[in-house]
Amino acid sequence: MTPSLITRLCNIGMKPGISAATQLVTTRRICRAIADQLDVIRSERRALRRQAGKLKAFLPFTRQAIAELEEQAREHKEATRSGARSALAGFGQSLMFDREGLALALGFDRMCDLLSVNPVNRQQAGADGDTSLRGVAYLSELEDSADRKYTEWGAGGPLYRACHAAMIRFIRECPEDQLPDPFAPGAPFGPKLPPTLSIVGK
Repeated sequence: MTPSLITRLCNIGMKPGISAATQLVTTRRICRAIADQLDVIRSERRALRRQAGKLKAFLPFTRQAIAELEEQAREHKEATRSGARSALAGFGQSLMFDREGLALALGFDRMCDLLSVNPVNRQQAGADGDTSLRGVAYLSELEDSADRKYTEWGAGGPLYRACHAAMIRFIRECPEDQLPDPFAPGAPFGPKLPPTLSIVGK
């Protein structure tokens, strides 16, 4: 996607008096364009790494060429990539907190329509009480569930990828002493806490 498309979409999204539906659709489209741009850069880098991998059969004569290709892969469009990742994370942070109140303004069913959430999944999300924009798009990964399921880690709909980028940025930038220990007792990867025993009344 071209930067001009993203700029035009941003201009649409910033118009005064825009409806919540239009704002969500433009945000989703912007995130999709940025995610597509990141995918293109990733595939170009992967192609360079594959070229370097093919040369490994001719080691030690190709050591310098391999090093150059790997360096080229690391630096390929790095400025564009870092800018796109930062922009995607910014959108993700805004979506995680839903500062514009899109979920409330749209209502659960309309939001699910705009996010292409499968009706079966809607019922489950509604039963779980997971009706926020963050819950539907990121935590439950229901965006585009009517179309397809993503299996690759970090892959998903455009809003999921934006929220995922925001979460990764938070984890990277947050001081270590403020992050919870995932291996502590009772944490997801830690030992389970003993059950709390109580006397049941008759």
